[in-house]
Order: sequence, then structure tokens, then C-alpha cells
Amino acid sequence: MENNNTYFSSFFKGIKSLSVGLKTTMREFFTPKVTEQYPENRKELKMFDRFRGTLVMPHNERNEHHCVACGLCQMACPNGTIHVTSETVETEDGKKKKVLAKYEYNLGSCMFCQLCVNACPHGAITFDQNFEHAVFDRSKLILTLNHPGSHVEEKKN
Repeated sequence: MENNNTYFSSFFKGIKSLSVGLKTTMREFFTPKVTEQYPENRKELKMFDRFRGTLVMPHNERNEHHCVACGLCQMACPNGTIHVTSETVETEDGKKKKVLAKYEYNLGSCMFCQLCVNACPHGAITFDQNFEHAVFDRSKLILTLNHPGSHVEEKKN
């Protein structure tokens, strides 16, 4: 009698397990699918807000940026992706001031960790929504950020 009881309980447990699996399969079968047609609808594709694409240095309408060449982003970068070159100039009132000469960013070795953005006290750099980074030559992945639009022109060449 006990053998018969365990046989039927195992049988009904198997049926229950099968019905749970079938229910899940049927629910997912009728769920509407979302597929992004990538190469065709490239302009319409929008990444989520926290996406880390390319590092950029925003410029205002007078072509000015907020970078003061402090080098904190360069020090915060764990693998040496950023190289800040500064020069000292003398202002009209005779004081010496550090000015950004060149801001190089190597997109090919960036880990997109955002430590540089967090370290910047002036909010001079940020990540944008650009996700297309494929190039045939690695030298095109070294971008100069303190000239607006220069990295876009370099990537198109």
C-alpha cells in the first residue's frame, strides 16, 4: 500500500511541476516582444540615463569649458586613460594661472568606471549616450576633448 501511495504522490507532483512550467511558457509566449532594429533605426535608439558612452567635455555657446586643468581626473583614472596637459600663463593683472592646453582621452583603454567624472570638482567632464565606438585603427580612439567636435571629426576619418 505504501508503494502505491508514493507512486501516486510522485505522479501528481510531476503533473503539478509540468503545469507550472507550461503556465510560465504560455505567459511568456503571449508577452509582446520589444526588439530594437539597430542599424536601420540608429537615430531613434535611446540608451538609458545612466549609460556610460563616450567621455565628453561640454562647451557653452562661447566655446568655453569648465576644466581648470587640476588633474584630479587623471589621478583618479585607474589605468591611465586620461592625460591632462596644462600650461601656465600670466594674466593681465600679473598673476600666473594654470590653463588647460590639451585633454587627451584614450577610449580604447577606458573601463567606463566613472571615477574621473566623480573626481572632477567643476563638473567639466561627463559621459554621453554615444555607444558606437567601432574603428579600424586604434589611433582613432585617442580623443582630444578640449576642442569641441574634434573627437567626432577624428572618429569619422
